[in-house]
Amino acid sequence: MSNSNQMQQEWAEMVEQMNEAVSESVEQNMKAQAAFVESWADAVEDSIPEDEEFAEGIQGYNQAYEEWMNAAEQMLERTTDAAQGEEVDPTEFRDIWLQSANEAFKHVMGTSAFAAANGQLVEAMMEMQQEADDISQDTVAQLGFPTRDDVDEVGERLVELERRQHAVEQKLDRIIDELED
Repeated sequence: MSNSNQMQQEWAEMVEQMNEAVSESVEQNMKAQAAFVESWADAVEDSIPEDEEFAEGIQGYNQAYEEWMNAAEQMLERTTDAAQGEEVDPTEFRDIWLQSANEAFKHVMGTSAFAAANGQLVEAMMEMQQEADDISQDTVAQLGFPTRDDVDEVGERLVELERRQHAVEQKLDRIIDELED
């Protein structure tokens, strides 16, 4: 095989590998986007947002979708450039996807629908934390150890005793001062 044929074959293999990599990247991106949208939909599913919030959420999603599509176009352009012989740094592909992901998430996360869903999530997590704390306190009490409430009560009593002691010391100082005069 001639040197020219070998170079053409190597070039064809490299372009095929790049096409496969881009194809896999686009597929992974779409899967990630679908998973994100699904989790976002699950998060807002429990509450029906007001029309304005819903519309804003859809608009944010549409802007995020546009970011992903722009990234796909940039990837295709750079792949075409590479296929035409232009030297393309592989980190450009990574940077395109990272930048588009950041922008897409900003569009979605900046909506009031997303904020409302996060608020509900935080509220649910705080309720779960309180329930876990209550169970922990009950368990400690059943084991015969002082609970946080017991320690807080002892602390409050100590503070009150110190306050009273200070008041008694002040009265004693006044009495001593009167007796000395």
